[in-house]
Amino acid sequence: MAVNLKSKTDYMFQRIKFTARNLKFEIKVYKLLLNDIRTPKLSKILLGLAIGYALFPFDIIPDFIPVIGHIDDMVTVPTLILIALTINPKEVYDDCKIRVKDT
Repeated sequence: MAVNLKSKTDYMFQRIKFTARNLKFEIKVYKLLLNDIRTPKLSKILLGLAIGYALFPFDIIPDFIPVIGHIDDMVTVPTLILIALTINPKEVYDDCKIRVKDT
């Protein structure tokens, strides 16, 4: 039983590491998108709002309210990013991904 539990723990740890690497990669891509002149202004504004909302201590629904306060963050930030990426030309996003992979 301990072997099975250890393998599950290792699997979860590997998934967390994979997700963290992907998040770090995506943040670098978003940073390039914000600085790229081909990115539409509305896309830049939405990406900036997503970053600001994630980092700013004030939320629409305060985090001290159990569950709902954190769900608010988990819905608002990805939604803003999704809308920003939808507005953004695919070529610009792909170019930024390639530039991040090359570094």
